[in-house]
Amino acid sequence: MQVLTVHGPAVLSGSVEVRGAKNSVLKLMAATLLAPGRSVITNVPRILDVSIMCELLGRLGCGIDYDPEAGTVAIDVPEEAGIQADYELVRAMRASISVLGPLTGRMHAAHVALPGGDAIGSRGLDLHKVGLELLGATVHLDHGYFIAEAPDGLRGADIHLAFPSVGATENLVMAATLAEGRTVIENAAREPEIVDICRMLVAMGARISGIGTSTLTVDGVARLQPVEHRCVGDRIVAGTWAFAAAITGGDLTVEGASLDLLPIVVDKLRDAGAEVADCDTDNPGGAFRVRGTERPRSIRVSTLPFPGFPTDLQPFVIALNAVADGVGLLTENLFEARWRFVNELARLGAEVSIDGNHALITGVPQLSGAEVEASDIRAGAGLVLAGLAATGQTQISGVDHIDRGYEYFVEKLQALGAQVERVEKPDLLDFDRP
Repeated sequence: MQVLTVHGPAVLSGSVEVRGAKNSVLKLMAATLLAPGRSVITNVPRILDVSIMCELLGRLGCGIDYDPEAGTVAIDVPEEAGIQADYELVRAMRASISVLGPLTGRMHAAHVALPGGDAIGSRGLDLHKVGLELLGATVHLDHGYFIAEAPDGLRGADIHLAFPSVGATENLVMAATLAEGRTVIENAAREPEIVDICRMLVAMGARISGIGTSTLTVDGVARLQPVEHRCVGDRIVAGTWAFAAAITGGDLTVEGASLDLLPIVVDKLRDAGAEVADCDTDNPGGAFRVRGTERPRSIRVSTLPFPGFPTDLQPFVIALNAVADGVGLLTENLFEARWRFVNELARLGAEVSIDGNHALITGVPQLSGAEVEASDIRAGAGLVLAGLAATGQTQISGVDHIDRGYEYFVEKLQALGAQVERVEKPDLLDFDRP
């Protein structure tokens, strides 16, 4: 099996580029199903999840031309797309559920296996089900598949989401673009990735108002057109590098993402003692610089839907607090299973106590290297950053998780001064059993 070997401590410095957002590009790719013809998405990151989505769309009958180096993916959508997303792909990536809305909207049916993906807690599909039913679809589960059918097409409806779910908002707004009449989605998610997909849909001919607010109004149209669209920069990857500077006492310039995408994050980094500032740049996505201190100050953070602090950056807050001066607090309000990261961080010497959805972290002067395992994308990256702040060697297994969300992660770390390498390690559990 592959592991990442990190030799610490390290101080990161230099410039690092961020391309399109994982949490946006996968949904943009799904949205192309709404319009027969050739759509092109640019600023696409080279990550495993993009390849998985390419395979999924290919099995639905689409032609795929993916150029990882150029950061483009062209998708040729047929007039009659397939409607079944099989378990073997969906289980590897929860974002596969995003084909549900466009398939139900245009093909009037979708059979999507219940998703798998990261082990970060329960993320039920009840909001998707209720919303599609209000739009006129019949929805049920059958042999592990989420089946939505609307033989006569969808009809506009008033939908109030019990929670501002990003996935439900995306699926419902995509489905509503081709529904007859007006759909109003209240308590909609407001993440930058929602704004990005709405802007792409408008460029395709959709009629959407209230973009960026908690109320989206969609007036259905008969047909959408293919489009070329640039994906928004990845605020979570940008935030990862920002915390990398703060945790290691480094000095990093992050190109391809704007501080506007990270409003609360910037405040918390400054609370930790880091200097954060915009940079003048020709990069269309923007740029900013983060300079850490010799030892960060502890911070208190509560995760909330945008514009609150993103749950995907939670592991980096804990890693920072683990080496900070003082006692920090992290309150996780969205996903209950992200504490698996804490158990691994404790192997490096972190002092963390869990009480319900709260993690109390007492900073120590130095972590020490150990063998740890990534349980999800961000936990994996968080363990790498913790390893950079530790003495000795840290080995992180579960590398495939990191590859799903970060392009050239090892190479970029090396360019910034870290001693990190990807190595093959024998799997001691791989033996003949009686």
